Amino acid sequence: DTGHVAQLLGRLHDLAPPPGLPCGVNGSAALEQQTVEILRNCRDRDQLAALRPLGRVPPLPQLVLIHGDPVPGNLLAHDGTLTLIDWQCPQIGDPAEDLALFLSPAMQLMYRGAALSKDEEDAFLQAYPDPRIVGRALALKPWFHWRMAAYCQWRAERGGAQDLQASGLERAALQSIRPRTA
Repeated sequence: DTGHVAQLLGRLHDLAPPPGLPCGVNGSAALEQQTVEILRNCRDRDQLAALRPLGRVPPLPQLVLIHGDPVPGNLLAHDGTLTLIDWQCPQIGDPAEDLALFLSPAMQLMYRGAALSKDEEDAFLQAYPDPRIVGRALALKPWFHWRMAAYCQWRAERGGAQDLQASGLERAALQSIRPRTA
């Protein structure tokens, strides 16, 4: 139930973060910088580099506690309760990061065998308690797809068989929302 996951993430994002956590990426410029660094380590980077998203989304002024890796493999369900496990990547960051990672076609493919359907994605976005963060996640969506496509490309070049397919899913998602240029 993707709506249940959205509600869990919303509750997490309302918690006070513990001291000492690193800061995550924030805004499209930071996502661009991170993606360019990943692409520098890829042999086949030119086509993906050309898909750089357009426009800018400013950093979020108030960062929150984020899980950093809320993929299906890090969610446990028991008696109707969801629990996030694998707390290796907690950060003070943009909650849109957690939303994008959960919705990522690549991460859904890797952990549950298929990308979310449009209905599942819509249910997730409707259930997340803060519509401003949903709007932000949608504004940053091309940047998140671009970064994930680069990450999967990097992994595929190192022998990750399913990673090439995952990169293709992220590229397709990016191209479906990226404005066409002349």
